[in-house]
This record gives sequence, C-alpha cells and structure tokens, in this order.
Amino acid sequence: MLVKQVFDADLLVNNLGIFEIKPFAETSDADWLRLFEVNVLSGVRLARHYLPSMLEKHGGRIIFISSESGQRIPAEMIHYGMTKTAQVSIGRGLAESVAGSGVTVNSILAGPTASEGAGRFVERMAKEQGVTPVEIEKQFFARVRPSSLLKPFETPEEVAAVVAFVASRDAAEGGVVRSIF
Repeated sequence: MLVKQVFDADLLVNNLGIFEIKPFAETSDADWLRLFEVNVLSGVRLARHYLPSMLEKHGGRIIFISSESGQRIPAEMIHYGMTKTAQVSIGRGLAESVAGSGVTVNSILAGPTASEGAGRFVERMAKEQGVTPVEIEKQFFARVRPSSLLKPFETPEEVAAVVAFVASRDAAEGGVVRSIF
C-alpha cells in the first residue's frame, strides 16, 4: 500500500481512473460502485492521509485529475461522469476547507485523452469497423464529443504540463472561481 511506503508528501496527484462505455439501463450497482471506489474513493483516501502533514507544514498541493465528463456527462457512460463530478466537488470542498493554510487543492478537467485505455478502445473499434484508428477518432469527435474545441485526443504529456503548472509555485495564488458549474 502506498501510504505505508510513502508516509509524507508535498504533492498528491490523484490520477487513478477507469472508464467503460455502457448504457445506463445495463449499468449494474456493482458497476456504479466499482467506478466510484476506484475513481473517487482512491483519491479521498489518499487526500485524507496526506492532508494533515501538509497542513502541519503550511504547504502542499493536492490535485485531482477529473474530466470534462464531470460537467458534460456522457450519455454512454453516465456512471463515469458521476465520478468525475464527485471528484470536482471533493476538490472544491477541500479547497474551501484549507483556504489560507498554504495548501492548495485543484481539479483538472482534462478532455478526452489518449490514455492506454482510450487507445485500446480506439484500436478495438477500428478493427471491428474495418477502419483506421484516425477515422475512429474523427468519428468520436464528430458524433460523441462535437462540443470539443480541440478535436484530437489530448496527450498524457499535455495533461502533465497542466499538472506541472498547477503544482508549481507559479500557481500558488488561485481559486477565485467559487462555482463549479
């Protein structure tokens, strides 16, 4: 277990997450609970563990990697969207609770990202449909995420650059937006 190996931290990036595409009517209680356990409670547990020492030191960063799906709930994976909304809510509540302490808490709402899981999904869909992965990506943004301004999947490196900035001293002052929607 991580907290037994790394007792103290100045920076916590909650990046663990899973997704699945499943119609609402076919999403079982076990599916809902599994996604909530992994996507939400993993970060809650880590934040609860590392926050006290950050507060003692009057400094630290907690970052939740959420998703635009937390605001624009995808019809094909409502249970995933719910977990991302929960992460944003937890992040905002924690930020409010530690205001002025030197600890910052932020949520990053990444767009569709070319993660390993997304890559496997795109490859599988391309194979099933007899088209290229590039065509699947175009279809995805045309049909499923037409509101995306960027269109191609973000790279993990692009998301990491945002995380690096939010974790830096340059981002020490922030949090002026008090409403998440």
